[in-house]
Amino acid sequence: MLDTAKAVLTEDFLFQSGSTNLSARLYLPVNEPQTAVIIHGATGVPRDYYQHFARWLAADRGMACLTYDYRDFGHSLKGPLKNSHATMADWALIDMPAARAEMRRRFPNAQQWSIGHSVGGMLGPIQPDIDQIDRMICVCSGPVTVSDHPWPYRALALLFWYGHAPLAVKALGYLPGKALGFGADLPASVYWQWRSWCTAPRNYLPEIGVTLPEARWAQMDTPVDLFTFEDDDVVPPKAVWRLADLYGPNTRRHLLSPAEFGLPKVGHIGAFARRSAAVWPRLID
Repeated sequence: MLDTAKAVLTEDFLFQSGSTNLSARLYLPVNEPQTAVIIHGATGVPRDYYQHFARWLAADRGMACLTYDYRDFGHSLKGPLKNSHATMADWALIDMPAARAEMRRRFPNAQQWSIGHSVGGMLGPIQPDIDQIDRMICVCSGPVTVSDHPWPYRALALLFWYGHAPLAVKALGYLPGKALGFGADLPASVYWQWRSWCTAPRNYLPEIGVTLPEARWAQMDTPVDLFTFEDDDVVPPKAVWRLADLYGPNTRRHLLSPAEFGLPKVGHIGAFARRSAAVWPRLID
């Protein structure tokens, strides 16, 4: 489909990731792109949320951009959610590399960029295909733990990990995020792994080299940019800098204020919202 007003082509398709297929939408400029971008979304944030940013990349920057949903989530969900055994590690170690492989197949001569939002960048250092990434951009990504959150948000986090949410997951066999006000339903195994990491003192870091692969990114020369916002209570800057240490000494750290862009707030999710379009050039230029 061609959007003539903004000269952007879109294509909906499925691509293989391990034993399943994931639902994707590709945004294409009219001319052959020199850069292929994959947006790896935040937990519970569907691919459609990134459509305005993806369209801007294609129309204004001439980049091909892939958005997709992780296994057993959003458009990629097949069958009852309570039957899912997907984990957050599956998303990071199988689905994210599969999305990049799809873009390498389609655009073998283009620069390959990954833009990770929250969990979309958090496990980047341990992924298997990092030698095939030309640039990594992480937005609001970090191995956060409950004690990182400022009050009063910390109270909400404690309730989510120790209050009504785990009881609901045990009762229903999945996280009823919509009913709980989280915004999206998630597989139980995703929730439990997410909970175990976010309630541990150092999140997933102690599992590296044990239940998770070794971190190899610090051995690479690939450029990495980590962006964090002063008003992000979900993954505050100190958690983002923890991830910067894992990516290695050449990681560029960017602490941004909403006021720099004439915005009242950005927070954890808002960087990719259409109202935050003033932020977008800073993330990629």
